[in-house]
Amino acid sequence: MDDQHSAVPATDPFALFDAWFAEAKESEPNDPNAMALATAEKDGAPSVRMVLLKDHGPNEREGGGAGGGFVFYTNAESRKGREIRANMQAALLFHWKSLRRQIRIEGPLEEVGAQQADAYFHSRARASQIASAASDQSRPLADRADYLARIEALEEEYPEGDIPRPPHWTGFRLIPRRIEFWLDRPGRAHDRRLFTRDGAGGGWSDTLLYP
Repeated sequence: MDDQHSAVPATDPFALFDAWFAEAKESEPNDPNAMALATAEKDGAPSVRMVLLKDHGPNEREGGGAGGGFVFYTNAESRKGREIRANMQAALLFHWKSLRRQIRIEGPLEEVGAQQADAYFHSRARASQIASAASDQSRPLADRADYLARIEALEEEYPEGDIPRPPHWTGFRLIPRRIEFWLDRPGRAHDRRLFTRDGAGGGWSDTLLYP
């Protein structure tokens, strides 16, 4: 590697994400699509948790809207769901320890359509469908047995086939306005390149950042 020049190319950020993501799939032992999702309440109080990326790309947008996006799914009545509905913007962080790389993505959120949410929900394993439908995610639970009883009741109600998607179980798409790629370099002289979108659905500009 040439230490005198950046190893993070000035290219299309979605293409660069795809290249790094492909390498992560080869090197990470578990869940290379895991990402930290940061949201905030209306008053700005932040919270963060790990979720899984399920769709992404420059054309990952219903109705052909510009900007593409990064899609995850959740119970909209959970804490993160309530925060998202109150403040429709978020930040994502991928950290691939085996590659010593990070990607930070920031931008507004939009909810996916019912058809897309249905398609993903029913692509999941039946057990995952039941576990999600039975859960009041993030709400107090008096005893784990109560949750397991709900799972059992759904298994009896729907002995085979798909489970109806609960209306509050949905997906959100982050439309990137900033994407930063971080690469570990010797002596903490790390390599960072920031891509910024020029307006809604516009092109990208980029700059290196001091580490």
